Amino acid sequence: MRKQRKIPIVWIALLCIIFGTTLFSSLLSPFEPNAMDMNHIYEAPNLTHLLGTDQLGRDVLSRILVGGKVTLFIAVVSVVLSSFIGIIYGGISGYVGGAVDAMMMRVLEAFLTIPSLIIVLALQAIMQGSVWRMAMIMGITGWFVTARIVRSEFIRLKDMEFVQMAKMFRTPMWKILFSHLLRNSLPAIFVVTIFNFAGAIFTEVSLSFLGIGVPPAIPSWGTMLYTAQNDLLVGAWWIGLFPGLMIFITILCVQVIGSTIKKGGERAHV
Repeated sequence: MRKQRKIPIVWIALLCIIFGTTLFSSLLSPFEPNAMDMNHIYEAPNLTHLLGTDQLGRDVLSRILVGGKVTLFIAVVSVVLSSFIGIIYGGISGYVGGAVDAMMMRVLEAFLTIPSLIIVLALQAIMQGSVWRMAMIMGITGWFVTARIVRSEFIRLKDMEFVQMAKMFRTPMWKILFSHLLRNSLPAIFVVTIFNFAGAIFTEVSLSFLGIGVPPAIPSWGTMLYTAQNDLLVGAWWIGLFPGLMIFITILCVQVIGSTIKKGGERAHV
């Protein structure tokens, strides 16, 4: 039996630190994130403002902490919603099969031909508003890959002996779906959810960077990059560098963890 690939503890520790600091950002922030001080604009990192200040004298560190909470909140809510929709859609398609499966897959393939970011861009441009609205839009447009994975798992599992035995003993359908099919599909769902989470962070950042994400008054990593575009022209490199590093490190941690779990699952099936 081959040993499962272990996730490097450093990546888990980094991700936990990021989540922990953003979750308790209201306690850890040294300044109010939207507090303006026109006497201290464009200050480079110093002992008072560890990561410097922006064009309005706002503390960059405080805004990164609070902004991370907004970005990660949007990513978590959207991924939960997209996973819920994808499990239902893919589960019905995979379990029922036949003409129903063929029709549902044609619809899914039509959606997959269009990059999800384009769909999100169109909806967000029309419905631009609150953080919750953005999370909902990302959730209802991010379930396509999850649905395809769930469908594949249900098709693979429903012909296995333990499922056929459950049907032979007249086990209720809901119990077969949840206890036999869905439960045994959780490892694959978990992996795709991790990658969807990284994608959701990237989508939020991309939309906010284009100016159609969360409202500018609400700090997020994406809006910080958006406002930092002009700051680079005056040499204020720290305003865009530090939120960019946070985005890079967070997505990298999620991707490494997801890839390690995926490879461990593939080796377990060999």
